[in-house]
Amino acid sequence: MENLSSATVLHNGVEMPWFGLGTSGIKDGAETANCIRTAIANGYRSIDTAALYGNETGVGQGVYEALRETGLPRENLFITSKVWNSDLGYDSALAAFETSLEKLGLDYLDLYMIHWPVKGKYKDAWRALEKLYKDGRVKAIGVCNFNIHHLEDLLADAEIVPMVNQVEYHPMLTQNELHEFCKARGIQLEAWSPLMKGEILNHPVIEEIAMKTEKTPAQVILRWDLQNGVVTIPKSKTEFRIIQNSQIFDFELTDDDMERISALNENRRIGADPDDFDF
Repeated sequence: MENLSSATVLHNGVEMPWFGLGTSGIKDGAETANCIRTAIANGYRSIDTAALYGNETGVGQGVYEALRETGLPRENLFITSKVWNSDLGYDSALAAFETSLEKLGLDYLDLYMIHWPVKGKYKDAWRALEKLYKDGRVKAIGVCNFNIHHLEDLLADAEIVPMVNQVEYHPMLTQNELHEFCKARGIQLEAWSPLMKGEILNHPVIEEIAMKTEKTPAQVILRWDLQNGVVTIPKSKTEFRIIQNSQIFDFELTDDDMERISALNENRRIGADPDDFDF
């Protein structure tokens, strides 16, 4: 892990950057496009969006402008989107993919994911994602917010093992059993809300390690993600934070630092529980 281009290799051989930009909550249009352009100009190569976020058009515009301005080939970027719950199903997921691709203005996606494990629906949606993968429309397919029993249920009938499982992951929610389950099956864990919406940035342990390493609390947490082998995609709207968040490749946390941060786990969520959601 040397820089923003450093990547993990998914079980199908596709390279996925360890670090990327999350876009949840960023307003569609110029705001999103500017965030994308800023991120790519400063070395980001992975961008995460979703149909739910309502900003795929802005993401696509930002990607287009960034590629034009930097001269980078499209193949150097890793673009992710997700199918929303209302479109889970075979035909509906295929149609949702086409809608997302059109909004993004892209010929293919690097990763397409099921956003939530809606009971009775995610298996049909997974068959659709498998078709998209086999047809070469996506480089990789994955799931979000799947617990172990969801994965076991999916794998019972799936032809293709998910390449990625994106879940809520931060020092207060380390999900150790899920992480070990995924590692054993070659599923890359990815963190959403890695900074816990800022709630954990002023924790004394995090602040102490930040002072020792001469880094920010956010940088310490994001480095903790990477050293745990977890892909991370913090969100930011400002150029200063976008750049600052990414400056985590020039230091390393000690084993003691890692253990102290991991010990903060309280199994506490700030998002919905995948076993108890109604959207």
